[in-house]
Amino acid sequence: MDILNQRIFPAWNARLTIRVTMTERKSTWLLDHKQDLFSQTGEDGVFAEVLSLLPEKNHWCVEFGAWDGKLFSNTANLIENRGYSAVLIEADSKKFLELQQYCQHKDNVVAINRIVGFGQDDNLDEILSTTPIPLDFDFLSVDIDGNDYHAWRAISRYRPKVVVIEFNPTIPSHVRSVQPADPSCHIGSSLLAMVQLAKEKGYELVCALHFNAIFVKQEYFPLFEIKDNDPATLWQDQQSLTYLCAGYDGTIFLVGGRRLLWHDIELFDSRLQYLPKWLRKFPPNYTKLEAAFFKLFKSLINPQC
Repeated sequence: MDILNQRIFPAWNARLTIRVTMTERKSTWLLDHKQDLFSQTGEDGVFAEVLSLLPEKNHWCVEFGAWDGKLFSNTANLIENRGYSAVLIEADSKKFLELQQYCQHKDNVVAINRIVGFGQDDNLDEILSTTPIPLDFDFLSVDIDGNDYHAWRAISRYRPKVVVIEFNPTIPSHVRSVQPADPSCHIGSSLLAMVQLAKEKGYELVCALHFNAIFVKQEYFPLFEIKDNDPATLWQDQQSLTYLCAGYDGTIFLVGGRRLLWHDIELFDSRLQYLPKWLRKFPPNYTKLEAAFFKLFKSLINPQC
């Protein structure tokens, strides 16, 4: 019967196969391609798969916050193994010396010692204008530990096909938070803020790793067959989220990661308490004396209430 079906209904079987494939593909399917050669949380494998789906490529990439060109690099695999030319930008003078050493025998790589900002004179448009890179280069990596949002927002002339940008993974996916546009500030912005900015600029989210979001131009988005690209759906690795909660008795407790991510310091509930221990009770259970003390305590710390 199977042979008969294949002979008599080949087109029907083909349509069924396509329909089943489309139904079974998860919105997060790109995460199945995670692999690290130089990257930190599986980015190299995902980038390779994303780029493989683009119908046209010019094999140019840009990374700012390039460091030494190798450590946790988002572009080293493209340069070393996939024939990409690159513009690598690093602000730190000591790390730039290491970046120069990495690039010294690579004629297809331009190394620049600059701070990429969001003003008229230091934005990426201005910096790239001195290089031979095409306006629609394939891949842009933004990693400057804070003002990533503002640096991307300031780019208008260049339109990379794929953008990977770092977000703050301690902020939940439903919260929009944008750090102040201040070069001295290193807080970072939320994934939701990046997604909203991306849509304004004509990009769609296709994958979210631990702290990197990957966007493609809207015209390429259908190629990825992602039914739901809401950040809450695509961002699966939320291990760095820490929630501050309060019990009925006023005890503050933490749920989730419980660490300062970049400092690797454990957070303790005992250091976050607001109420003195003897007032940590469910308010209806206060004695008259405790209720009086609580009223006085509240008036001292919250006089407007």
